Amino acid sequence: MKNGYFTIEEIVSLPTLKNPVINSVGSMVAYIKVNADWDDNEFRSQVWIYDVEKDFSYPVTGFKTESSMPLWSPDSQILAYLSKAGENSEKKKQIFIKRSPEEAAIQITNAPNGVDSYKWSPDGKGFFYLSTPEDEAIKKRKELYGDFEYVDKEYRTGCLYYVSIDKVISKFEEALKTPKDMRKRPDDKEVETEDLTEKLFGLEDFFIANFAITPDSKQVLFIVVPPPSLMNNMDESELCVFDLESKKIEKLGISRLRPDFRLSPDGRKLAYTLTKEGFPWQSNNPLEILDLETGERERIHIDVDSIIEIVAYTKKGLYISWGEGTRIKIGLLDPDGKVETLTDDNSTVFWAAVSSDTDKLVCIKATPTEPFEVYLEGKKITDEGKIYKERLTSRKQLIRWKSLDGVEIEGVLSTPPDFDPSKRYPLLLIVHGGPTWLSFDVPTFSKTYPLEQFVEKGFIVLEPNYRGSDGYGEEFRRINYRNLGIGDYADVISGVDYLIEKGIADPERIGIMGWSQGGYITAFCSLYSNRFKAASVGAGISDWITYYYATDIHNFTVYFLGETPWNDEEIYKKTSPMTYIKNASTPTLIQHGDNDQRVPIPNAYKLYQGLKDMGVPVEFVIFKEMGHGIHKPGIARAIMKQNLIWFSHYLLGEPMESFYLKDHVDD
Repeated sequence: MKNGYFTIEEIVSLPTLKNPVINSVGSMVAYIKVNADWDDNEFRSQVWIYDVEKDFSYPVTGFKTESSMPLWSPDSQILAYLSKAGENSEKKKQIFIKRSPEEAAIQITNAPNGVDSYKWSPDGKGFFYLSTPEDEAIKKRKELYGDFEYVDKEYRTGCLYYVSIDKVISKFEEALKTPKDMRKRPDDKEVETEDLTEKLFGLEDFFIANFAITPDSKQVLFIVVPPPSLMNNMDESELCVFDLESKKIEKLGISRLRPDFRLSPDGRKLAYTLTKEGFPWQSNNPLEILDLETGERERIHIDVDSIIEIVAYTKKGLYISWGEGTRIKIGLLDPDGKVETLTDDNSTVFWAAVSSDTDKLVCIKATPTEPFEVYLEGKKITDEGKIYKERLTSRKQLIRWKSLDGVEIEGVLSTPPDFDPSKRYPLLLIVHGGPTWLSFDVPTFSKTYPLEQFVEKGFIVLEPNYRGSDGYGEEFRRINYRNLGIGDYADVISGVDYLIEKGIADPERIGIMGWSQGGYITAFCSLYSNRFKAASVGAGISDWITYYYATDIHNFTVYFLGETPWNDEEIYKKTSPMTYIKNASTPTLIQHGDNDQRVPIPNAYKLYQGLKDMGVPVEFVIFKEMGHGIHKPGIARAIMKQNLIWFSHYLLGEPMESFYLKDHVDD
């Protein structure tokens, strides 16, 4: 017996699973589970361990103690992870190790500015890690004058360090056995002041995007990116090598690398993917293998038309992931570029890893009927989605239609279990972000919009995979070049018309919403046309020139519009929602974080003021201390409730009194 639909609170409370890792022999799995802590209004990340032999899972830290980034030791015996340590607000992420379920975790690092990322040394005796030190001169300047910065001049870049596990454990054990005043080294140096880490190198003029250590522990391969930011300049990345004996750095003459590179098990070859000049977001990414002994580069021509990610490099070969429609697949690549698909046809995989010695695959996947769970070699080892079996849920199906210019578009249609194809339903569109992302035909997992509650209310919901979405090939991703907004509208409105022609959508009751790029498309559609009775713009771009000024990824705009606003103001106007503000008639809800660096909040203010000036009903909600994404369960709950009330009012005629969420507050 089903117990009704999900509540908003139940959706927000659903655990999110990510980042599975498996030890080299395939006997232990670790993964991250993110839960809502309603008491503290936080999403908490915890590392869990699954013991294959015992068929049992357990967390490595208590519920209130966050942990992340698990990594197994080369000998498969020890799990490392990151967790915060220190005093109150000074807590920073440090490396911990867990040697057995019974033994307490041991803190290995005490990096003043925390650990950004880390890798086991190949011999398992220590860790290489990145940390971003504070500039002492700037620190002193702040004390003298106050806090300010010189834009694009004072960036903090990371340094690479090494720490020995034995030294740390020796110090830890000595503290248990010997009084503090008696802890002396032979050179009369106090143990408490001994520096247990070794700084290997730091680069003042570059960020380190990723690194790997050769199996003989003689070299560190790493990718550098020039400032001002990693996201802004990935197309200018370069491959370098650091020799641990000579302490010298050498550039290897390979540029435009993406961060997902992998060393072969013997350390002789490096696999990596590249961005294409001018179209890093839209193009397929070529795969190359570098022979580190000869310097020869081999381009592998892969028989998939997609952006790929390198998952692992084992003795069997390269494991890759790629998008194919609404599916994300995992496969093993042979030297000729042929791919053996390892996941079934109806699976969507978000995260995957492979054991280096036994080639066992662990992944987090979902199907049209099963929510995301952790699977090991096809066996489900978690059951976080068991509540789905107790609830009524929307039915999802893939539909296809022709856009206004003849391009085929695919989307996910969600309908109630008792859907009647002879009846017209109010229609809502939820537009994904990216743009190179996707909507998936899997059980609802998003904590942004209340899709299940919409369906319970009697709506049907369409999620279009508009031009530029991943999964449909390079040509499909490229056709939104210099065509943002205009092409998106064509894809969206043709989907609406398709459902109207099918007789299942009510043409007088249509609403649209989206976050990030989806928020931009929503703003464009709602101003460009009067077809929509309500809209909700989440963290959306309203004006490309405003966005170009202030975003943390300036190059994004040039990649899609082809020029700066100074050289081609017309394309910026043509594709900006605000250009069409005089057409505005759609009641609009605007939701934005005041700390959004990706789509800065002036975009929201501009849209809000324009709609007010035009006399269009508008509500503008600013979420304090929120960046580009939803960061707290209470905020997720509020955003979903506001959208549910907004669209229920404008499409179903329900009252708006509870929109301000004050009805639960005592007088």
